[in-house]
Amino acid sequence: MRVVFFGTPEFAVPSLRALLGEGFDVLAAVTQPDRPQGRSRSHAVPPPVKIEAEAEAIPVFQPERPTDPAFLDRLRELAPDVGVVVAYGHILKAELLRLPGRGMVNVHPSLLPELRGAAPVEWAIVNGLAKTGVSIMQLDEGLDSGPVLLQIPHTIEPDETGGELSAHLAEVGAQALVEALALWEQDALRPVAQDHARATYAPKLTRATAQVRWSDPAERVARLIRGLDPKPGAWSALDGQEIKLFGARVAERQGTAGQVLNADGRLLIAAGRGAVEVEEVQPAGKARMPATDWMRGRRIKAGQRLG
Repeated sequence: MRVVFFGTPEFAVPSLRALLGEGFDVLAAVTQPDRPQGRSRSHAVPPPVKIEAEAEAIPVFQPERPTDPAFLDRLRELAPDVGVVVAYGHILKAELLRLPGRGMVNVHPSLLPELRGAAPVEWAIVNGLAKTGVSIMQLDEGLDSGPVLLQIPHTIEPDETGGELSAHLAEVGAQALVEALALWEQDALRPVAQDHARATYAPKLTRATAQVRWSDPAERVARLIRGLDPKPGAWSALDGQEIKLFGARVAERQGTAGQVLNADGRLLIAAGRGAVEVEEVQPAGKARMPATDWMRGRRIKAGQRLG
């Protein structure tokens, strides 16, 4: 089966490796352009998928937008059997979806129709789900609404972070992808339409989403902090200075929401019901550090209030 692979972040790399390891003919990798990083914005950093593809001598395309006519013409010349999409970062239009002979398939990190959208891993934790998984689906013009070829469930561990869950699902998704494509090529899989009435959504994470609302119960505050760890990071502010929070556990204490209850050896902050112990922080412009180091440097005292 001749494949064109669409993907950008580290999450997509295991699927590309799995396709190569199982002998699929990967004709090209399509990823986003190199982006400038750092304070000066002078150094362009390639996406992880580009680095992996070039290491395997796979041609790489980096269109600013996948609707570019010249890019589409190059794909037509390759005549792929299928397009594989794993966290590419663009919504694909009908012309591109129809270009491969068998269309496009997507590795989506949720059990569709649950958590359609941009951030299913993070929202699975924030919403307190006990189980999520991976769906291999055919892409249509809707939002993660196409027929499902294969699903693999995964249990969410109680203290699992967004980064840890993402890594697990990347590996699960890679194996599910090669299994689904192999069975599909043999006509041993039949696409199953999603029940759209059961759909839930995982919208893009915004700065407002990531702000801790200390009036929420401690359980939800802790899930928000874990779900957004390591990126984008849940944040709050102390004395007008922003700080990101990591490593949250629920504690059986009470106080005014946002109030520091204990700054002697551990950072304990009151929520609307209960309290949250925070293990690590990242002040604006600085590296992530143990909460105890930050408290000592800032001379944090019980009674101060985050908001």
